[in-house]
Amino acid sequence: MTEFRSGGVRLRQLSVVEEGEEVLVGDPVAGTFVSMPAVGGVVIAALQRGLTLEETATEAEAFAGQPVNIPSFVETLRDLGFVDDGSTAEPVRTAPIQNARWLRGVSSAVVRPLFGRVAWTAYAACALFAVAMFALHPALVPRPADDAFVFSDIGASALLLVPFAMAAVALHEAGHWLGARACGIEARFGVDRRMVLLVFETDLTQVWTLPRKQRYGPLLAGLAADAVVLAGLLGARLLIRTACWTPPGVVDSLLAAWVFIKVTQILWQCMVFLRTDLYAVLVNTLGCRDLWRVKSLMLRRAFGRLSAGEVAELAAAAPADVRAGRWFRWVWLSGFVGVSAWFALLVVPVAWRVVTWAAHGLATGPLTGEFWYSLLCAGLVLGPESLAAGLATRDMLRRVRSAAVADSHK
Repeated sequence: MTEFRSGGVRLRQLSVVEEGEEVLVGDPVAGTFVSMPAVGGVVIAALQRGLTLEETATEAEAFAGQPVNIPSFVETLRDLGFVDDGSTAEPVRTAPIQNARWLRGVSSAVVRPLFGRVAWTAYAACALFAVAMFALHPALVPRPADDAFVFSDIGASALLLVPFAMAAVALHEAGHWLGARACGIEARFGVDRRMVLLVFETDLTQVWTLPRKQRYGPLLAGLAADAVVLAGLLGARLLIRTACWTPPGVVDSLLAAWVFIKVTQILWQCMVFLRTDLYAVLVNTLGCRDLWRVKSLMLRRAFGRLSAGEVAELAAAAPADVRAGRWFRWVWLSGFVGVSAWFALLVVPVAWRVVTWAAHGLATGPLTGEFWYSLLCAGLVLGPESLAAGLATRDMLRRVRSAAVADSHK
């Protein structure tokens, strides 16, 4: 066993959040969080106050009613990177492309009113307004094959979708960032993949430094921003349809394209089986720690693919994860149907129209301007998703090969 001097141990600036009989301990700078028994929080609090190991052991024993192995616990903290060794903590990467540092920017006091009770009431009203508009005015419901194309020139319309979609994503992610700043935490942006789609995301890892009830603001802030934008777009389209506003015809077409993009993005966030915003809300509500991993382990067990190490890992999983995993694994598995429907209804009609238009232009040959114009438009619109689909296929083939190799060695 490692011997420690009688003095204290210097820890990094750790957060400790009580959650029932456990505490959630983490390093907000590194973005690393772990659950441990409540006595662990007592030990960390004592060390943070500068108590010696002997004094810390006395406090821990008084809390637990039995001796606590403080040297062993400190060694665990060291392995987790929670002991301050003089080095600078680096944020753990959670996406292939990501900011290297947390973003602070705007003051918490400035944006806090945007996430108070009055503000959330307004966001809810915007969401209800949007639903009511679709129910009362079915003509406002997006028609992808038509609404995605503002101009008669399919190529120009397709190109316009790119900045529109980027702007819509930026507003959503900015909502998350502002929600985080309102709670006094930092966030960072990144690019990742979900199945066969490239996605932009806001890393809200530091939300785990907050009590559970306070986490909902940052997690739902992106959808709140979406609700405001969608309500505004539908309100403007309603004014046009009721002749209260008579702008040029192209304005309504632009608004329809924006509505289509926003509805597509909001429906995507509803897919809890893809680690979307509402998945994070679900995990927080159920008090889960690593539902995604436990879901995978339980599926592997259901199909007889669980290794000995994974059996032990599943046995040690948090009870809340196991309870939720019993049904969430099937939600995840059936999610492929949901994604397929989302693609078929919202993506395929647009992609098909672009492909058929581009095929006509490409048929003119590489010596014509139409050929290169068609190639450019199709590449910019379909390229990112094609890349994501290729990466997904590559990863799947790697997993199949790894499984085959593992089976051959049994």
